[in-house]
Amino acid sequence: MDGGTLRERAGKLPTEPGVYQFQAGDRVLYVGKAVDLRSRVRSYTDPRSDRIAQMVARAESLEVAVTDTETQALLLEANLIKRHQPRYNVRLKDDKSYPLVQFTDHEIPRIESTRDPNDAATVFGPFTDKGRIETVIKAIRSVYGLRGCSEHKYQGRDRPCLDYEMGLCTAPCTGEIDAESYREDVEAAIRFFEGETGVLADPLRREMEAAAQEQAFERAANLRDQLDTVETIHDDSERAVASGDAAEAGGDETVADVLGVAVDGDHATVARLRSERGQLVDRSRHSLDAPDEADGGDRVAALLSAFLPQYYAERQLPDAILLSERPDDDDVIEWLEREGVAVRVPGAGREATLVELALKNARQGPVDGDPLAALGEALGIDRPGRIEGFDVSHSQGKAVVGSNVCFVDGSAETGDYRRKQLTDRNDDYANMRELIEWRADRALEGRDDRPDPDLLLVDGGEGQLGAAMDALDKTGWDVPVVALAKDEELVITPDRVFDWPSDADHLHVCQRVRDEAHRFAVQYHQQLRDDVSTALDGIPGVGPETRKRLLRRFGSVDNVRDASQTDLQAVDGVGEKTAATIAERL
Repeated sequence: MDGGTLRERAGKLPTEPGVYQFQAGDRVLYVGKAVDLRSRVRSYTDPRSDRIAQMVARAESLEVAVTDTETQALLLEANLIKRHQPRYNVRLKDDKSYPLVQFTDHEIPRIESTRDPNDAATVFGPFTDKGRIETVIKAIRSVYGLRGCSEHKYQGRDRPCLDYEMGLCTAPCTGEIDAESYREDVEAAIRFFEGETGVLADPLRREMEAAAQEQAFERAANLRDQLDTVETIHDDSERAVASGDAAEAGGDETVADVLGVAVDGDHATVARLRSERGQLVDRSRHSLDAPDEADGGDRVAALLSAFLPQYYAERQLPDAILLSERPDDDDVIEWLEREGVAVRVPGAGREATLVELALKNARQGPVDGDPLAALGEALGIDRPGRIEGFDVSHSQGKAVVGSNVCFVDGSAETGDYRRKQLTDRNDDYANMRELIEWRADRALEGRDDRPDPDLLLVDGGEGQLGAAMDALDKTGWDVPVVALAKDEELVITPDRVFDWPSDADHLHVCQRVRDEAHRFAVQYHQQLRDDVSTALDGIPGVGPETRKRLLRRFGSVDNVRDASQTDLQAVDGVGEKTAATIAERL
């Protein structure tokens, strides 16, 4: 693209904030943000470096997107860089994009959050907090009944699914609502994302007030929380909500991230140390493409400007960020400071010592020593910082349970462990299918307060992997999944089988997750089995079915022990004599 053509194109652009893309055909060469699109694009008629001049010369077209605020432009720029991986941008190689909301281009559109929207979809965002946007999506579905199911689940139904029974969908799949009425509801939801907050807030407020009048206080409180999120969600594209935790705590800087950058030719490494209350609790390293020296300016400052908005997608912002150098993009600094994040380049003292330690970590080179990065590379996915492991345990189909453990950056996150009692049956594949489907449904319906994992790992072989994939396909939950078989320690993916060396660090990561999932499942199974066998087994008149009814009615053996004989007799199959025997034995 010659200077005259570019100058003419720039003269027609608005003077509003936004994002611009230089393209060669369908390939995106460079993505940038601007406070004033016209002025910023016009500056490329006199490129500041040979590299940028080369990019402009290769460009065949220019695409722009106007945003409401400078911060939206900042977030959208980071999203597009991650999605298109433009050759002339500094790119963080192992990270995710910000969540967006899309209404699909189907005859009966569905609403969903996504990081990779369809080209034909109606898309809003980006947003910085996936949990908040999932709350809004659930509120929209409860008010307008929009479907959230995959095409696989939607097609060919002869009766409405559970979402219809729960009031989350008006069931266009079976004609419970006609297409025209459904489309009107979609348009109302779209108006909400366009800024007309009342189309969602007003119905929620009326429902909340009605619940309060009916003294359904728990439901009213839940609706109040939804309403608060709905009324502030448009601010979410301008702030990282998670950072509010520190501000509400009184502003004390209890959590700090320390970043050091090392550049080696075309490659760069950013090392991050996390300090909580003065103690180092975590570290990670990340690879980037380094800007050319010909670009001028400080390469480290440019790298930090690129790294910060890309890295903190969906991450809780710390109270402070300590840097070896100040980023060269003032918009990035202003964004962080608006969120209450103190950004400092310490010159002396303990903070300077921490920065030097981060620099030492960065100088170790690329993330070859990062087992999670190696695992992601081997599997062909992004670095799986969050891995969830699954296993089932039972005794010949009795007391069947499933475990769901979680590892974050290689360490067990016990607060995110979950377990579930499954249907009694001696079928490991069906048990695994039920377990994964349970996790997926909770995630898709917004009933699970945990972030989506980067990788699912099931304990077992091809059969368990196939069962897990069946569950993912049925629910439409898009998460990578692998299996780890015990006997030969083979990692099985949908496409191939890996036989990694026994001393491979990334294999050890998988083994730790698998072993912990197994331990947690066995522990829960033994707890249920022992409770039943030691307390209720052998009591005259109490067979397997009566035992199940007792536990279903009272919830635990302890509650059976505390129940009166009158309450025991209320259980089907327990007469006066059996009730007396139970009371005596327990």
